[in-house]
Amino acid sequence: MVTLPVLIEKDLVYHDQFQNSLLHIKKILIFRDVNKIRIISNKTAWKILELLSHKSMYPSQIAKELKIYEQSAYYYIRKLLEIGAISHTSTVNIKGGTARLYSTNFPSFGLEMNWGSSELMLNNPLELKNKNSLNFLKPFVDDNNCFSGLIVVGSPDPHGPNKSSARDGHYAIHLGFYLGNLFKVPESFSVKLDIDAKAEKDLDGNNLVLIGGPGTNIVTAEFNKYFPICFNEKNFWSGLVDQSNKIFNSDNHGLIAKIRNPYNSEKTILVLAGVRSIGTKAAVMALTNFGDKVFSNYLGEENWATVVQGFDMNSDGKIDHVDIVS
Repeated sequence: MVTLPVLIEKDLVYHDQFQNSLLHIKKILIFRDVNKIRIISNKTAWKILELLSHKSMYPSQIAKELKIYEQSAYYYIRKLLEIGAISHTSTVNIKGGTARLYSTNFPSFGLEMNWGSSELMLNNPLELKNKNSLNFLKPFVDDNNCFSGLIVVGSPDPHGPNKSSARDGHYAIHLGFYLGNLFKVPESFSVKLDIDAKAEKDLDGNNLVLIGGPGTNIVTAEFNKYFPICFNEKNFWSGLVDQSNKIFNSDNHGLIAKIRNPYNSEKTILVLAGVRSIGTKAAVMALTNFGDKVFSNYLGEENWATVVQGFDMNSDGKIDHVDIVS
């Protein structure tokens, strides 16, 4: 039976100038015992680690790949297990028998002494946790790390062609808390009602974050037809339609879409809107609580959209989980 040592896991932070100036992290396994790092420094052990970093393998596979005796493969696997560098992940049936599959646990290894540490204050303490969201929100931050945009919510009073009243404007508060943790607060007030934003001609001179669907937010209605996934122009409450004409019409369906402002190509528009107010809540929660998941496949496109769906997983009557549906 292999007894694993006490492991010290740390985040190794490094900057890669060839990756769009983003801050990347790697997990690192730190050793306090020089004898353990010696195991990894062995050429055969290191080759095994490299093999297992690409896919899980069993000992006879490793021996065949490295052209070593199977007994040697078992020896180094046992040593790497003892120091926590690899782990047993699963088993497979091979010619009537059972073989154990192993995989590398860490992409980095190091030896540490108990001195020499210093404090590092990040300008943005949530930057590492929200790296995908920050990449998506890049147009909405200026060179001073201030939020650069205008959040537009629907008026709570009857307005617009449908004489509708917005019930989702308060979701901007939750969004504001989130953005305030990522960016500095701008000097100018950054929230307006849709009727004021349109009357004061703010639609082409600002980056816009639109909260609420086109039925209750007249600014969302103005730009709706430009979104890659948009609300049905004939009846905004009948649902969302993507480019393949697939319809999303559940109350808890929400849209997250980002486009270049058609009135000013230097500005960006982001919409967080639902078929109903609960769908808007799902869209806001997707950005604020599940952003790294939602934007994991975002590659910097100027025009981008996805549909999310909110769920009540703990049966308390409130959305607490969001899935991506398109």
